[in-house]
Amino acid sequence: MRWFTLDEFDSPDLPGSGAFMQQEFLDRLDEARHLARVPFRINSGFRTSDRNKHVGGSEYSSHLTGWAADISATNSNRRWLIIEALLQVGFTRIGVADTFVHVDMDPSKAQNCLWLY
Repeated sequence: MRWFTLDEFDSPDLPGSGAFMQQEFLDRLDEARHLARVPFRINSGFRTSDRNKHVGGSEYSSHLTGWAADISATNSNRRWLIIEALLQVGFTRIGVADTFVHVDMDPSKAQNCLWLY
């Protein structure tokens, strides 16, 4: 990867767990980061079941299988640049919150979805 290291995706309770991220997802995210030309700080990548429960994640969270990440975005311009780049590289599952953008490409879930937190 050009813009990321696997440890950025580690679950805080399991060092090295960024290695459980899906390579296809990471490659596409790396491409989006290049296009956005702004840093993507990963708030959450892979999550263990315990970590997912701790943060109130869905029991079917795509973070559990390495198909998702939450990217820090604390203002509207940053959210726009991140989302624009994610769409350009073909991501079709995006969630928007006040402080982050969730992106995933979980093949087991409906595509072409945008939601708010």
